[in-house]
Amino acid sequence: RNQGQALMRTNTEAPTAAEQTPSTDKSPNPAKPNTPPLPTMGPMSNDSYGGPSPAAQAAFRRDGKLVRMGWCLIPPLVLGAVAVALMPAYSRPNPFSATGVIIGCAIVGMLWALLQFLVVARVPVVCTRESVTAGSVEDTTARMVEVYDAITVGAESFLRAEYRMCAKFVAFFSIVIFVLVSWGDDWDLTRGCFTAISFVLGALTSMFSGYLGMKVAVFSNVRTTVEAQKPGWTPCFNVAFRAGSVMGFALCGLGVMMLYVTALMFRVHFPAPQDWVFLSEALTGYGLGGSAIAMFGRVGGGIYTKAADVGADLVGKVVHGIPEDDPRNPATIADNVGDNVGDVAGMGSDLFGSFAEATCAALVIGSSIGTTGGWDAMMFPVIVSSVGIPVCLICSFLATHIIPVRTERNVEQALKLQLISTTLLMIPAIYLAAEAFLPAEFPVKATIGVGSYEALQPWEAWICVVMGAVGGLIIGLVTEYYTSHTYRPVREVAQASKTGPATVLIYGIALGYKSVIVPVIVLGTIIYGSFTVCDMYGVSLAAIGMLSNLATGLTIDVYGPVCDNAGGIAEMAELHPHVREKTDALDAAGNTTAAIGKGFAIGSAALVSLALFGAFVTRIRYASEDTLFAYGVNILEPMTFAFIVIGGMIPFAFAAMTMKSVGVAAMQMVMEVQRQFDAKPHLLDDNPTERPDYDACIAISTNASLKQMMPPGAMVICAPLFTGIFFGVGAVSGLLVGSLCASIQLAISMSNSGGAWDNAKKYIEKLPPDHELKGKGSEYHKAAVVGDTVGDPFKDTTGPALNIVMKLMAVLSLVFADTFYAINNGAGVFSV
Repeated sequence: RNQGQALMRTNTEAPTAAEQTPSTDKSPNPAKPNTPPLPTMGPMSNDSYGGPSPAAQAAFRRDGKLVRMGWCLIPPLVLGAVAVALMPAYSRPNPFSATGVIIGCAIVGMLWALLQFLVVARVPVVCTRESVTAGSVEDTTARMVEVYDAITVGAESFLRAEYRMCAKFVAFFSIVIFVLVSWGDDWDLTRGCFTAISFVLGALTSMFSGYLGMKVAVFSNVRTTVEAQKPGWTPCFNVAFRAGSVMGFALCGLGVMMLYVTALMFRVHFPAPQDWVFLSEALTGYGLGGSAIAMFGRVGGGIYTKAADVGADLVGKVVHGIPEDDPRNPATIADNVGDNVGDVAGMGSDLFGSFAEATCAALVIGSSIGTTGGWDAMMFPVIVSSVGIPVCLICSFLATHIIPVRTERNVEQALKLQLISTTLLMIPAIYLAAEAFLPAEFPVKATIGVGSYEALQPWEAWICVVMGAVGGLIIGLVTEYYTSHTYRPVREVAQASKTGPATVLIYGIALGYKSVIVPVIVLGTIIYGSFTVCDMYGVSLAAIGMLSNLATGLTIDVYGPVCDNAGGIAEMAELHPHVREKTDALDAAGNTTAAIGKGFAIGSAALVSLALFGAFVTRIRYASEDTLFAYGVNILEPMTFAFIVIGGMIPFAFAAMTMKSVGVAAMQMVMEVQRQFDAKPHLLDDNPTERPDYDACIAISTNASLKQMMPPGAMVICAPLFTGIFFGVGAVSGLLVGSLCASIQLAISMSNSGGAWDNAKKYIEKLPPDHELKGKGSEYHKAAVVGDTVGDPFKDTTGPALNIVMKLMAVLSLVFADTFYAINNGAGVFSV
């Protein structure tokens, strides 16, 4: 309690005796004048007793404000639940209706996220005496807070700059949507307006999700560092895991709530079940908004973090041999900032977009369900996502209470258990939801054939969701096999370092290509099975099934960057080496689970893209009254086949642009870091007397990412739009198919190659000097560092962004389907 009061104090009064950390140093001035000066982020205090600096005071004030905001959110959520309970019976939503389940689960998810945040906030930012290697506890704590403050300010500055650019794009493109959608439907201004509104809401929710993830991550990373100073593994693991839970449950609860409330608002204008097809089409703008922001967040954040990471590694570790995150390296703060804006904010927006698009695709394809089964039956895809929230909540207790992490080996097992347990528990939960909300028999219009309907039963919809959930788990476990240094493939890459960096790269690329085989076969099996059972509606349900435990997936995704930042803070604050060793072990498991999360994201993106393509075909059939695509898309049509080939080129062009962007920014970073080492030669001393210019490196990453993220995003957005306008709907169909097939293979291989190179390096770092690979600092280790450096943009920039490429192109084509058909009956301007 006293430590918590010390954290919440405004730092204008001296700490009480009970709040001070015990110290064995009895001297009146614990700074020890004979101790060599330590590299710092700036002036620590105004006196010799380690009083808080202005930056430290600002950090604590910001944390206090964030905690108070968290407490203030509890009453509105509770009052909202009480208000619903006290409503008159005739107007109160039935707790067992779609509205009751969806809204209830969303509120539970957001409340749980808030409680997890408040638990993390109870950790005081104070170093322990045992972790201090030089100087006093107060000085070391101050230095740790300075690093934390610099990371927080850098991450907030970048996201604000990025979101200002995104806000301008949203304002402009919402007008484009309003005009083109209204024109494509005989100037139906209502549908154009609704689609534009849902686009803006999706974009705003995506931006808020990314910003929330960044705030939670930077708030929690220093607290993970603090808990890593304590004996045992449970405290530090729980802080990082709970930080991920805040992001996971808040995003899922918010996403479900916003989507469903938007649907309810649109239902006021479309009250008749036969008009709900127009409601579902207007909702597609929600998915488009989420995916568009995810594209800029993933690409911009990926360029930022990897420019700093590559620059820091090449000059620091490879050339000068200083440790990772060493405070003498000018790029190390930018590197830690990048973990939050790329791996956290970008991933949050990405997976939110997947959820929104999968749901929108299922609602468009299954809109006919509402005419016979009613509103609750049509909302079954949203119910599946909602049910996943309490399931993930229950399973989270396995990691924190029932089977807590007590040893290093338990870390990876606990994270893997989360994925397995949530998947298994979702199977009976989805069955109960299907039996409760779907009618005994309901029709879905067939994707192929005129006037034909598929008569489906609840158990068939359940089978499709289960296929997606289990298939996602299989893809995740296969990804773990190819990216964890526990298994043979990554150790083979590590062994390849004996003959230099070239063989490390060759082995890593081969591993990535090989890792594609099983996931693609699994995806093909899911597509065939779900389409056979429930037509294209089954494919969309499989995509939702793969994302049904999204809260857990996001939890373990955010966990990794938090641990990575915690290690960086420990290194820069010069804590005892055992702290960095512990955070590195947590981060190594986080690397593997992050690769698993990317496998989930890519697999679900493939199914989502196919479902969106099916919805596009359905929409064109409706607009053309079955004169187009009544019997499917004929790929032997010259225009369609030509654009299949062109579509297959799009992911490679996108990969080239993003990889080169990282290279250009990294070159600037390398030159700046080397310039500082040349201008300040004492930076490389064991006890440097000069301070690096961290701000210069942050500015390079910020400016490069904001400048370089626009061309790849513009290409992905413009390709289907211009293709549909000038060449027609057949060309768009080919473009989507070609892009989907190429993106899957390239995304999986690049993500897994990068993850394998990273963990091969970490495997060598764990080995003792007398091992055949010589351990950290050896020539073998330097070869592995080169592989890791090449793999950074593979796994954190291009690979994850490719799944947004296929989703964004597909959902944009769906939103503008009527517009494309309105141009010469779908033949395009050129009518070729």
